[in-house]
Parts: sequence; C-alpha cells; structure tokens
Amino acid sequence: MALRLIEISLPKDKLQAVEEIVGGRSEILDIIMQPATGSWRIPIMGEWKIRFSTDYIMIRMLVLAEASQSLLDLLEETFSEVNGFRINIFALEASFPPVISESANNNAGSSSEEVWDNKERVSREELHNDLVEGAKTTRIYISMIILSSIVAAIGVLNDNVAVIIGAMVIAPLLTPNVSLSLATALGDLPLFKSALKTLFFGIAIAVVLSTAIGFLLPVDPSLQEISSRTRVGLMEIVLALASGAAGALSFTSAAPAVLIGVAGAVALMPPLVVFGLLLGAGNYSLALGALFLFLANFISVNLAGVATFLAQGIEPRTWWEAKKAKRATLLAIVGWALLLAILVILILFFGDLQISLPPNIWELI
Repeated sequence: MALRLIEISLPKDKLQAVEEIVGGRSEILDIIMQPATGSWRIPIMGEWKIRFSTDYIMIRMLVLAEASQSLLDLLEETFSEVNGFRINIFALEASFPPVISESANNNAGSSSEEVWDNKERVSREELHNDLVEGAKTTRIYISMIILSSIVAAIGVLNDNVAVIIGAMVIAPLLTPNVSLSLATALGDLPLFKSALKTLFFGIAIAVVLSTAIGFLLPVDPSLQEISSRTRVGLMEIVLALASGAAGALSFTSAAPAVLIGVAGAVALMPPLVVFGLLLGAGNYSLALGALFLFLANFISVNLAGVATFLAQGIEPRTWWEAKKAKRATLLAIVGWALLLAILVILILFFGDLQISLPPNIWELI
C-alpha cells in the first residue's frame, strides 16, 4: 500500500474551510494541524525580499497514494487563489506503527467511494511532475543515449542477445515516450514540445552514432539480431503496444520503471541502431525496413500509452482544460490509430512487411 505525506501551508483564517474539506474523507489515514511561521517572497525595487508571518497553519496528512487525486483536486480548486497556499507531496518509504486502512474496509457508501473504483494510481500532479522531469534533454539523458547506442551496436554486430539486453537496461527512451503520451492525454502543449524535443535529440544521436559505427565496421545483414529487425510483423506491433501500456502503468502505479523500461527500449532502440548500422554500411533497402519497424513501434508505444492514461481516468482538473485536451487527444489517437490500422491491414494481406528497393534506385537518385 503506497503512502503519501501531503503537506499544506495556508493562512490560519482558512482553517475552518480545511476542516470542512477533510472531515469524513476515508482516504486520509492521519492528519496533524499546527501553527507555522510562514514566509513569502515579494519583489521590492527589482529584488526579492523575504517577509515572515505567524498567520499561517501547517497541515500534514497521511493518505493512500492511489486515493489522493480527488482530495488534491478539491484543495487546489478551493485554495488555488489564496496567497501563501502551497501543497507539497512526499513519497513515504514506511510509516510506524503500521498503517491499517480501515477506510478500505468501511468505504462502501462513503462520500469517497468513487476513489476506489478505478483510481488505483498516483495523483495527476505527482505523475505530471515525474514526467516533466523525464521529458527534459539533460546531459545525463544524452550520455545514456550515447552509451546505450554503443552497447546496442556492439551487441547487434556480435549477434549477442545478452549485450543487447544490457543496452536496453540503460536506454532512456521510454520515459520521454510516456511523457509524450501524458501530454497528449492532458492536452499539455509545453510538455508535448519538451518530450518531442527530447525524443528527437535521442533518436538523432542514436542514428548518427550507429551510422558512424556501421560505416567503420563490417555489418553482416544475415545475422539474426539484424535480419529480425528489418521487417514488421503483428508480433512486433503487439510487443510495442504491450510495452507502451506497461510503461504508462509503471508510472501511474509508482512502480520501479527500470525493468519495464527495458521492454520499451526493446521496441525502440534495437530497430533504431540496426537502421543506423545498415545505413552506414550502404544497405539502404534493409535500413528502410528497420526504420519502418521503428516507426511502427513508436506509434504503437505512444498509442498504448495514451489509451492507458485515459482508461485510468487521467484528465485535466477543470472542465475547460478537459475540453481543450479532448480535441488534441482525439486528433492524436485518430491519427496514430489510423496509421497503425493501415499497417496491420498490410501485414494481414501481405504477411510480414519487408521493404525492398530496386538495386539501382540510389544510383538514379
């Protein structure tokens, strides 16, 4: 049972309003209210000055992580315009004495019953904060892309599955993909742009690096780890859909995403590296097949991620934000689903897709 410590700071004249909100809510396991010395920053003559006040209260609530969303929405809706209002959310490793959730047993008929229906996930705010960080193009991200590309290329060239799995462990491609899915579900344009930029840099670095390796080292297209990634079949699409759904669930359930990230990386990094290696070796027909596989997997991972977030009821807090997000989400889902449907139809009619070009097409170009 995942627990969260929600810390709230408010002017003390809002104490009664807080008591009305938290009273009788079954997801709150413990609560402490106490006076606090508050501070806030105000600009004076172009400089930030700190002022202190004793007119604040500090409220700490121990809540079930999976049931915190409705409480956070209500607090934000009620106090978002109040000066000095702030919510901090902390993940707890443990709480002693052990927490026995009587609310889970006595929840039937309570005002918070809907919390238990389909909200077995962390709050939207916590999820958004985690994925905003994961959508940033940092030096660590770039370093991990470079390292995982090199390791994956070595594994592919040596037909070594164990080395390729090692590359999947360190490949950081799943998080920005899940960030892209969340941005689509919420209609969050800044997050969408940030995730897309991070993915673009990661993909570009992996392709450039693997192309250079393919140009410098001999590439044998008959190797199993290369030939298996130059065609698109239903199994590859199913793998990518499952990886996208698992990646989204790993974040919404606050589960460790490292191992699940391996599954996402399997669908994305190897085809990308194989594409670069074959491109560098001058085998353009097979390279195009690997690129096609990567694009199919990319569409599937993101489509599954968006569908998973929507199935879990993740949406903007206010109705006008939800209305704006609904249109963007619908367009994205229709676009991705249409592309995926065309791909599946082609596979069903023609079998696994393997791109082949006329041998002299590149001379003509």
